Amino acid sequence: MSESFLIVRTSSLGDIIHALPALAALRKHRPDASIRWVVGGKGRAILDWVAGLDGIIVAGSPDWRRSLRADGQTSLDFQGLLKSGWISRLSGSKRRIGFHRRNLREPAARVFYTEQASAFPETEHVIRKNLHLLAVLGISEPEIVFPLHVPEADRASARDLLLRLGWDGRARVVLFNVGAAWPTKQWFPERWRETIDAIVRPDVFPVLLWGTPEEEALARQAAAGRNGPIAAIAPFLTIPECLALIAASRLLVSGDTFALQAAAALNVPIVGLFGPTDPRRNGPFRDRDKIVHPELACSRCYKRACSEIECLKAITAGEVASRIEEALAEHA
Repeated sequence: MSESFLIVRTSSLGDIIHALPALAALRKHRPDASIRWVVGGKGRAILDWVAGLDGIIVAGSPDWRRSLRADGQTSLDFQGLLKSGWISRLSGSKRRIGFHRRNLREPAARVFYTEQASAFPETEHVIRKNLHLLAVLGISEPEIVFPLHVPEADRASARDLLLRLGWDGRARVVLFNVGAAWPTKQWFPERWRETIDAIVRPDVFPVLLWGTPEEEALARQAAAGRNGPIAAIAPFLTIPECLALIAASRLLVSGDTFALQAAAALNVPIVGLFGPTDPRRNGPFRDRDKIVHPELACSRCYKRACSEIECLKAITAGEVASRIEEALAEHA
């Protein structure tokens, strides 16, 4: 009987992206195994474009608990929460693998595991942390591969959208993702505007990306020039549409959020803006990518709320524009 694995990573979207190289490594080293993934409703849209899965189980869907079970199954919890540990236990897996207690977001989740990985430095990239979990299975994989593929029809739809926004088909598309889940990751609209002003020219087509009504308002402020909009504003996009638009772009400028992780997975160059989080752990990992991360006494605090936000204030439009120009020059 071939091996059977259940990956548990229900959210968030960026964290699902970060777990994809572990799936690729598992499939590489266990080519004949059955590999399924239990995910939250929003994450399903990402996994639909992922190669190497034999099944996707959406948590909360009808009969999903029964679908978790499979004979001889091993579960791999890449989330490290009580909820995800409970799902591993609910699956009936005889072998339930999780992170070391020092690497668990909720250490009590370890009661659900039969085995745990050795401790891993939290200063290293979370992708490496996910790959490290596979060491319990005897798998060591240095290569980072994202098995995420945007269908050509969706790429064509993204190009059509850009044409409707005013793209001439030749200028380099630079996406500016203005939103973020945490207020402490959200840069200021006036600085986005200054940055766009500094890099706009005929061979560059700037587009502002957003995901919520609040982010749309921020995008409109960022695009508001004295004589009219200085950048196109994308309409509301579904997750697949967002992935396709990122794949069609030459460069993404973003804070630490889903769009940045998606660009890394799709091999799109990045200029990343980091405030309270650590780019060594959460940021883009290719040498070509650019990071703007001021070193302050309070750096890497991971606070979701802050009255000062000195880390974001220390990021200047001039520095971001310089990193954009460097990236465009390197990928001309």
